[in-house]
Amino acid sequence: MLVGLSALLLSTLTHGATTLARYAPTPDELREAYARADKLRDFAIGNAFNLKIQPHWQEGDAKFWYRADGHGGSKQFLEVETARGHRYPAFDHAKLAAALGTAANATVAADRLPFNEFQFSPDQKQLSFEAFGKAWRCDLTQYSVEVSGKAKPSEPVAETLSEEDKFLSPDSESPRYSSESSIQRRRRASSDQTSPDGKFEAFIESGNIHLRAKDGTRDIFASKEGIPGNAYTSVIWAPDSKHLVGIRLALGDRKEVYLVESSPKAGGRAVLKHRVYDQPGDKLDTFDFWVLDPEKLTETRVDMEPVDTGDQPDIRWKRDPKFFTYEKTDRGHGRFRIIEADTTTGTTRSLVDHVAKTFIDITSDWDYYCTQTDEILWRSEKDGWGHLYLVDGKAGVIENQITKGNWVVRGVDKVDEKARQVWFHASGRNPGQDPYLLQYYRINFDGSGLTQLTEGNGNHSLAISPTGKFAIDTYSRVDEEPTFELRRTSDGRLVSRFDRADISLLKSSSWKFPQVFVAKARDAKTDIWGVVYRPSNFDPAKKYPVIENIYAGPQDSFVPKTFAPTNRMQQLAELGFIVVQIDGMGTRNRSKAFHDVCWKNLADAGFPDRILWMKALAAKDPSLDLNRVGIYGTSAGGQNSTGALLFHPEFYKVAVSCAGCHDNRMDKVWWNEQWMSYPMGPWYAEQSNITNAGKLKGKLLLMVGELDTNVPPETTLRLVDALIKSNKEFQMLVLPGFDHTDGGPYGERKRRDFFVHNLLGVEPPERN
Repeated sequence: MLVGLSALLLSTLTHGATTLARYAPTPDELREAYARADKLRDFAIGNAFNLKIQPHWQEGDAKFWYRADGHGGSKQFLEVETARGHRYPAFDHAKLAAALGTAANATVAADRLPFNEFQFSPDQKQLSFEAFGKAWRCDLTQYSVEVSGKAKPSEPVAETLSEEDKFLSPDSESPRYSSESSIQRRRRASSDQTSPDGKFEAFIESGNIHLRAKDGTRDIFASKEGIPGNAYTSVIWAPDSKHLVGIRLALGDRKEVYLVESSPKAGGRAVLKHRVYDQPGDKLDTFDFWVLDPEKLTETRVDMEPVDTGDQPDIRWKRDPKFFTYEKTDRGHGRFRIIEADTTTGTTRSLVDHVAKTFIDITSDWDYYCTQTDEILWRSEKDGWGHLYLVDGKAGVIENQITKGNWVVRGVDKVDEKARQVWFHASGRNPGQDPYLLQYYRINFDGSGLTQLTEGNGNHSLAISPTGKFAIDTYSRVDEEPTFELRRTSDGRLVSRFDRADISLLKSSSWKFPQVFVAKARDAKTDIWGVVYRPSNFDPAKKYPVIENIYAGPQDSFVPKTFAPTNRMQQLAELGFIVVQIDGMGTRNRSKAFHDVCWKNLADAGFPDRILWMKALAAKDPSLDLNRVGIYGTSAGGQNSTGALLFHPEFYKVAVSCAGCHDNRMDKVWWNEQWMSYPMGPWYAEQSNITNAGKLKGKLLLMVGELDTNVPPETTLRLVDALIKSNKEFQMLVLPGFDHTDGGPYGERKRRDFFVHNLLGVEPPERN
């Protein structure tokens, strides 16, 4: 009796006056949990309906129809009249089902018509669709159906990636830049270029530009400045054909990285692969401009500092073709300029010249060149928030700030030069709402007339009608299903809330929404936002281990904001964990000060904020066992999750790290120099997981794809080498044939098993 009592006491944890039993499943309960996790995705997706709509506009935008999916494969085709927002069936489903059933000699249910798309005739008196391998036409005045031809062969449907899957793709660390070498990204053809007036032909031969009369009878000029290692690679004619710009390339180090494909699909020996891959500190390709005059037969260097970030710059001709502009971000990303060059003199001046105390975020930069006025719309964080500015492209000064306030312009959707308006989406402007939720707006170039086009408390997306008079607004949150509204774009006014997703079956089951939670950051002032996933059989009388899904890359924010029936965090939670995801300081889409925490400081990864957030959550929910905290992540998240055990072992006990960038000196140049600065300093080594491998405490599982084209696999292997030299215990899985990855299905199983074993303290199911 005493032994049993002691065991009971040892298996409980005390939280204030509340005593909660430590969650530890039996083998049978664990097998059931794995089965539940595996079935969850299909169950949740199969019981959530009408999550998005595809409008088909009619009569300009007088009306639109869409398909609304329902339980058990049922569906309706509904039409909305836009003037008043009235909704009604697009046609008589019962009559069409009866007529089609007779014509096709088949059973057709009115709520399960055998097609998903159709077309109205211009007068909307006929309807065309495909079913039973044939094309059909229905006369809607009499509901008579006849065959009109053969059905077209179906095209394969491209797989749609979830936001979670997109972030795991090889190019995940930037929505704009590829993980491949700058040279591989940039190759521009140097084929013959004919002048716009058709009189001349320019071509590159042996690194120099040659000019020839278009009739081919004579060569009139050849440049002299193209030399080995610093040759011309591109030519661009001015619109008036009076000048052409030659771009000259000075070669950088062009160092390579290597991959070994151990298990080729065709069999045989392993295959060595190699490619150029620029890393921090490397000498990069640089570019300068020369202007050739086909009349004066001159070659004039543009007075400029070489563009030294490895990417060939683009040029844009102004309305007066005597001038062109190009953009230059200095290496280290501390200065951004829009520079104007005079083709007659080679002189330059800066139209925009922004110097940051830390970095300029090229992953969120944006500009637009007005074709009629030479004005430039430019997004910048120069006032501490991401906002739009109007630049006078003649005077080279900022005319005015278009948007302002303690909120962030996240993207521009449309520029209307004629109306002098910008349509954009932004976050953080609506008090009382999650500052990451997107809302849509329109504003005049001069900063007047700000019009909010969306309103509901959610993350919005907007579909504009063909004439631009109406918009369909879809919004949701992780804890609220999608709502669909029709709005006028003239003033943003609601016309009708015409539909809503149907998740009634989910709500009637054990399925639950994730929890949105907010706590204060390390400064005790700033709100930190995150989400919480609990098992569907969650027992508030038990205490559960906590697992954090981390990705702290400064190029974005990552906590989900839109509704999804389920995701992999919920599946992991089913095994008996409370799973969380948090956007700490150093990530994007808040103030510049919030973002700047990452500068020369990637190892920080927002951990002080994350730990405080979990402690604040545990103070309100005693079911969190902060003595059993795990963490996992991929790519930059792989770096972060390993860093948790190196730099915060007092809090994090178990980590699974995939495809990690464990040393910022070994990863792609642009990503790492942007946040860690250039020239390189001692902070690179000081924050390296490899340098700090000897500090490892806790349980670590490393995974890496042998063919990773984003983060070189040797980054993980050198961490392994350092761990071995430090006599540390860890586990490692190399995935043959895999690129940049979180491990795929097998890796997911290994991740689950590792947490089950090391956090729950029980053995995962035996699979052999």
